[in-house]
Amino acid sequence: MGNDDRSRIAEEFRSFVEAATGMSSPLYAQLAAAVAEDDRILDFLLSLPRAKQQPMLLFGALALLGGPPAAPEELRARIRRDGDRVRATMLDRFTQTNEPARCAALVTALGDITGPVGLIEVGSSAGLCLYPDRYSYEFDGRPLGSRSAVHLRTATTGPVPVPDRLPHVTARVGIDQNPLDPADPDDRAWLRALVWPGPNAAPRLERLDAAARIAAREPATVLTGDLVDRLPEALDLLPADCTPVVFHTAVLVYLERARREEFAGLVRSLGVRWVAQESAGIVPGTARDLAGPEFFVLSVDGRPMARTAPHGGRIDWLPEG
Repeated sequence: MGNDDRSRIAEEFRSFVEAATGMSSPLYAQLAAAVAEDDRILDFLLSLPRAKQQPMLLFGALALLGGPPAAPEELRARIRRDGDRVRATMLDRFTQTNEPARCAALVTALGDITGPVGLIEVGSSAGLCLYPDRYSYEFDGRPLGSRSAVHLRTATTGPVPVPDRLPHVTARVGIDQNPLDPADPDDRAWLRALVWPGPNAAPRLERLDAAARIAAREPATVLTGDLVDRLPEALDLLPADCTPVVFHTAVLVYLERARREEFAGLVRSLGVRWVAQESAGIVPGTARDLAGPEFFVLSVDGRPMARTAPHGGRIDWLPEG
């Protein structure tokens, strides 16, 4: 690996600075900026497979092993002192953020479906987004659902189609290369380590713990493997009388472009509903100028409908949506 690889990793961390700033995580913005200029840490990342060089995988591993570094100096010291454990954790783990607050956008996308729904989440992690009917909501103060331990408040702009009832979910199926068990303390610890430090961390951790308890009481069916290879099998597990819905959030960004297009073509060919929350331009057919790094694009059946906050809390319906 040469200078081109080093420059690519440095640029990824510089891009992460903007994302962390938009997500109100000044510590991660500071750490990412430091990594981008530090040859020793870049060398450490170059020793890992390309898929393991992601900023959140590095920061998540550090958080799991001793909490987020308080400053760049501590980050450098921990890589120097404890690099073998950090490397082993990064090789063993995957970036698998699981934010149940994303279900607020999901229920708006499911609102026009009458009758039972069968949910298939690709890249499901611990499956915490497979339970939209077990959570409760407020959209600009308007309540939806009986009060739950996971209560999601969302501000909106535009004509968001807030439903008057929760979806009737009759089946929950997840697909993941490395599924996490919401009942397993080590897996929950990893999910907690992936929460970005900052003013929003405490409510996110509380929400994550409450959602994990719900998911542990009612385990979903989980298939281990590739989202393209196992999707037809997942569909076969759904009851015949339900509307199949395939959904995902911040998953396709980790696939090569050709694989994304293959997945999109497969979903379109299966006659299912398709709900995605991904960065702008990641879902084939959604323009890159629809949102900046602080927003996802909510698309339904491949059509962009809204901008959504990646960790929940805001939906801005697009005029064309």
